[in-house]
This record gives sequence, structure tokens and C-alpha cells, in this order.
Amino acid sequence: MRPGGLVALTNKIENYPGFESISGPDLAMKMFDQAEKLGMEVVFADVTNYELEGDVKKIITPEGVYEGRAIVLALGATARQLDLQSEREFAGRGVSYCATCDGNFYKDKIVAVVGGGNSSLSAVLYLANIAKKVYLVHRRDTFNAEAVQVQKMYSLTEGENAKVTFLPDSVIKDLEGNGKVEKMIIENQKTKEISEFAIDGVFVAIGRRPDTGFLNGKINLDKGGQIITDENMQTNVAGVYAAGDVRSGSLKQIVTACSDGAIAASRIIAYLNKR
Repeated sequence: MRPGGLVALTNKIENYPGFESISGPDLAMKMFDQAEKLGMEVVFADVTNYELEGDVKKIITPEGVYEGRAIVLALGATARQLDLQSEREFAGRGVSYCATCDGNFYKDKIVAVVGGGNSSLSAVLYLANIAKKVYLVHRRDTFNAEAVQVQKMYSLTEGENAKVTFLPDSVIKDLEGNGKVEKMIIENQKTKEISEFAIDGVFVAIGRRPDTGFLNGKINLDKGGQIITDENMQTNVAGVYAAGDVRSGSLKQIVTACSDGAIAASRIIAYLNKR
């Protein structure tokens, strides 16, 4: 019920042109307010289905049916999970998927972050300013993240009072606790050694799953479930475009999502003019 998608869940953004540093929620609201002032009409509703064939596209919601001659699918993505039974049991009771949302609940406590990409390292850097101790659990010993993020993380692992402990080549096998997370069970993938760590919470940051379930085979997807488009953001269905993290091959950055949207809007104008 707020604009921005993953942007609104990002604590600090330092790679968007024009802003040396800005919080995700602030940037999202600036974009949202600007678009409203330019005439955008906003509807907050759950989408339950799509009808994308034909000249008129329909968006089905409990609030009504919304129609348009063209549509941009900017569906974003949701957090991937560890697929542990204990993860589901402790959801909201020590298991979180958003450090900037829930980090303040763990002031001066011990937490773990799972993952090796930009989102997981951003979570580590954010939580290191709040928590007493941060464990970073990653199934490999190398990272799929920007070098500057990796360097910042390693700087926090140094010294007697290091705030971060890196656990490479490791996965969480289980979570334990009485009503809330109190312990994580770790397995080293190379040695198969099992270790236990007392923690108060775990933040899962292992990527996002594109929200394309309701498309029901109407739109071509890649093997990861992302929408396939051409260079004009056009899908396999006439009048249907895609932009942002849900698009196959996208860089998964705010600036490229904006670029996708601009290209899609331009091509929609040309598409409608031809018709």
C-alpha cells in the first residue's frame, strides 16, 4: 500500500543520478508525487487476473475491472525463501526478508544475514549500525555483488571488536527456538561440518522471484519466470509491455527500470498512433 516496490525497502541509494545519497522510501515518494502532479491516476487494489488478448486489455481486481489499449507490466519481484519448515514457522518471529523494515527490532542483538548479492551485503552494512553482532552466511566464498559493497563488508570483519563474521561455503540447515528464533544450525558445504550459533533473528536476502504467476502462460517467460521482451519492451502479445525487475535481462537497478519505463511509454505512443 505504498509506492516503490523494492525501492521502498532499500535503506540507502547511492547510485541514482542526481542524488549523492537518498533513502529508498524518499526516492519512491518523490517519483510518485511527481507522476501524480503530471496527471497519473492511482488505484490501490489486488490484481487477481489479467485479460491481455484483444484490443482492450483488462486488469481484474476486487475493486473493479480496469481497461486499457496497452499495458506495462511492472510487476517487480518478491523475496526467495530458504524452503525450511522452521523458516515458515518463525516468519515474523525472528525471520525477516527486509533489513530496513525490521532492523530496528534487533538493536544490540545478534542477527544473521543469508546471501551473497548486493541486497544481502546492503543488509549487513545496515544492520552493523544497529545490531551487536552480524553473521553473514553465504553458500560460496565469492560474491555476486559490487566490489565496493564487498570491501565495506570485509572492513567490518577486522579487528578485535569486529561487528561482522563471514561464514563462507555455508548454508542454514535449520532454525530453532521457543516461540522465536534463538539458534541457527549451519552446515559447511565443503567440510560438511555442522555448527550452531545463537542468534536473535535472521534476514534472508537470496534474491527475488518475479511476480508473474497470474500471467498463466499468456506471456512468454524465461526459465527464471521473468518476462521476455524485445529492445522496445514489447512482449509476445501486442500492446503488452514489461519494465523493471520483472523483465528478463534487466540490470535490476532503479536507473535501468526508469529507462525500461521510458522506452515502453514511447513505444506505446507509437503503437496507439498506428491503430
